[in-house]
Amino acid sequence: MALYVQKFGGTSVGDVERIQAVAEKVKSFKDRGDDIVVVVSAMSGETNRLVELANDMNPEPSPREMDVLLSTGEQVTIALLSMGLHKLGLEAVSYTGSQVKVLTDSSHTKARIKEIEVTKIRSDLDHGRVVIVAGFQGTDEDGNITTLGRGGSDTTGVALAAALNADECQIYTDVDGVYTTDPRVVENAKRLDCITFEEMLEMASQGSKVLQIRAVEFAGKYNVPLRVLSSFKEGPGTLITLEDEDLMEQPVISGIAFNRDEAKLTVLGVPDIPGVASRILGPVSAANIEVDMIVQNIAEDQSTDFTFTVHRNDYVKVLKVIEQVAEDLGAREVKGDNSICKVSIVGVGMRSHAGVASKMFDALASESINIQMISTSEIKVAVVIAEKYLELAVRTLHSSFGLSAISD
Repeated sequence: MALYVQKFGGTSVGDVERIQAVAEKVKSFKDRGDDIVVVVSAMSGETNRLVELANDMNPEPSPREMDVLLSTGEQVTIALLSMGLHKLGLEAVSYTGSQVKVLTDSSHTKARIKEIEVTKIRSDLDHGRVVIVAGFQGTDEDGNITTLGRGGSDTTGVALAAALNADECQIYTDVDGVYTTDPRVVENAKRLDCITFEEMLEMASQGSKVLQIRAVEFAGKYNVPLRVLSSFKEGPGTLITLEDEDLMEQPVISGIAFNRDEAKLTVLGVPDIPGVASRILGPVSAANIEVDMIVQNIAEDQSTDFTFTVHRNDYVKVLKVIEQVAEDLGAREVKGDNSICKVSIVGVGMRSHAGVASKMFDALASESINIQMISTSEIKVAVVIAEKYLELAVRTLHSSFGLSAISD
């Protein structure tokens, strides 16, 4: 007998029929003697519907009231799933975030979990009940409803698994695991049996959308084994866990991630003086814009060219900020490009293998793909290239590193 926390996303509970299918899946685990805690999202499309209602009422709604509104989506799902389990003859009980006492800070719409009270859940499990918890939500110390922001239900699931010391946190979604790259770009991409927290974190941060970064960070911090599974077909999925000797024997590169939503800005002819980087990026940060890659080059005339990337949605906003900064600094020119993308190779094997970056660069050069920027870590090499070459670059790298040969 094991204790599993199972999280089902919006597509998995998109309608009554799918919610009943989730109930039957949960029953299959209970029938073999496992204890089950289920975390669910709102039904597919429901959160967007609620956001539209809020905007129709007030284009600038209060964050506190948005949390009150958005938290109702999960409340519908937990009640329906509990009813479905009752129909199958199982004892089940549903809880909102406030009933479980998921304690968060007071940052409405993007709260962070501080503590979870699990006494009530353990009592229910001891009495043979299935416990169903609303994901994405909690309450602050004053009793105000809070929501956890994008990917919040994944984070709720991982946090509950950590608090309960569960054997595994299972994330059920519309894909059957983590792949070497997006199968829509590379047809022979393969599902990985295992991947490390570190690799998954890099993959997520570089553009892979299978799991949210916050959930992976939480799982790695508390060593919660994560498994990505499909709600719609059976299979072993992909286990995300700590690095071990068996994983180290796998290929040097585990996967290729990419992000189309990139934009690049360059400030040319900036005076090469101490603090210039802060003077450029300080106003960008003050505008609440996140910067990704940064490159600085010093010219012979002792001026510097400063290049950085941001999310494409922030391009117009940051361009206005930087044009003012450039004028204040006496820079020569500002250039921008919102038709770039980022492609990254990720793998813990890089630590013990030389020449990985040069192999990547050679592969891209063989297809006449120009590299505009490079960023590295111990287990990642990321490059910025023109967006029109994205799919060609991913397919070329997938082939060059032999990822299609990984056994499924």
